[in-house]
Amino acid sequence: MSPAPLIALFPELLGDESWRQLPAAVQAMHGSSPRLQASGLADITGDRRLPARWLRRLLGLPSPGPAQALALTIERRDDREIWTRRFATRQMRSTLGRCNGSPLLFETLGPARLGFALRQDGDAIDWQLRSVHFLGLPCPRALRGQVLSRSGIRDGRYQFSVDARLPWLGQLVAYHGWLEPSQAGAAPDEG
Repeated sequence: MSPAPLIALFPELLGDESWRQLPAAVQAMHGSSPRLQASGLADITGDRRLPARWLRRLLGLPSPGPAQALALTIERRDDREIWTRRFATRQMRSTLGRCNGSPLLFETLGPARLGFALRQDGDAIDWQLRSVHFLGLPCPRALRGQVLSRSGIRDGRYQFSVDARLPWLGQLVAYHGWLEPSQAGAAPDEG
């Protein structure tokens, strides 16, 4: 029995026209190559009080600190992507995928599942938070907070920016920086 065909999540969710308008560096990171490895740097901030530190640990989010080395591996399997980010002090693993033909990209981080609408904006992808489930239960809009996320290009390199805030906590985590695919991860993309 042959393996199921690989579904490129980002091109499918953005649509062909929007996908084609994105720069090659963004397409390389979010395309359909079965495995991608990249490295770079990230500046990480976040509230330093105990509740924020505890929640970051529970979700596998990185600890605050400037100019942290970052290694990313994306493994694409069937209709899922497993993202393993190795920051200087912590590993963060999440699974991205779709559910039942939904127009949303779902990212699972530990006991949380976030639903994002993806939108091409110039040379970048905006990730717009639409839903949050915690331990399988939907979070009311007033409690789900805000996640501002954007991945694009700057100075010829892939750039990312994520800022997650909760109404009762403030800034849970924010990280921004850049990544470049390694030679092993820079194979031509067919997505």
